[in-house]
Amino acid sequence: MRIATLILAAGSSSRLGGTPKQLLQSEGKTLLRRITEAALSLEIGPVVIVLGANREQLQSELSDLLVLTSVNEDWQEGIASSLRSGLGLIATESLDGFLVVLTDQPYITTDLLRQLITTYQQSGKGIVACRYGEANHLGVPALFSLKYKADFINLSGDIGARKLIQHYVDDCADVAFPLASVDLDTWEDVAKWQGR
Repeated sequence: MRIATLILAAGSSSRLGGTPKQLLQSEGKTLLRRITEAALSLEIGPVVIVLGANREQLQSELSDLLVLTSVNEDWQEGIASSLRSGLGLIATESLDGFLVVLTDQPYITTDLLRQLITTYQQSGKGIVACRYGEANHLGVPALFSLKYKADFINLSGDIGARKLIQHYVDDCADVAFPLASVDLDTWEDVAKWQGR
């Protein structure tokens, strides 16, 4: 089985005053590097990093890693443009599916990504999403069968994977990941995460 990993890192971190959240440090490494290394350690297919804003700063974090880099010139459109950009870079004929991962969820691990892949193999479902939050949301990180590529290509604006998960919920298995609700959008989020 071959699975690509799309790591979405194109946003401008506007609510952090332009400080790239992808470069926030955790245990001596940036969030971007940590998630990229986790994806590479799966050794199950190509790893695509989608860059947009701050791309020069972010590329230096990746220079020694064997990844594909997709530059999303339309990153201001929203997350849909990053999904299209990343999917456009991979040769999907040889793939069974693709993982969608964000850089601002600091608790993503290799083990979690492996759990998504194992659940995908065992469940027979076309989507495996993470379940989290008080409302039991289904969201990313998530794994999608290649049959959903066209749906992603047709997304627009700031609409991402969660919309497709909701639309195809009957074809969705889930993995409990309560810490997926921790994402670093504001300095308050960052302070809470860092335990201040």
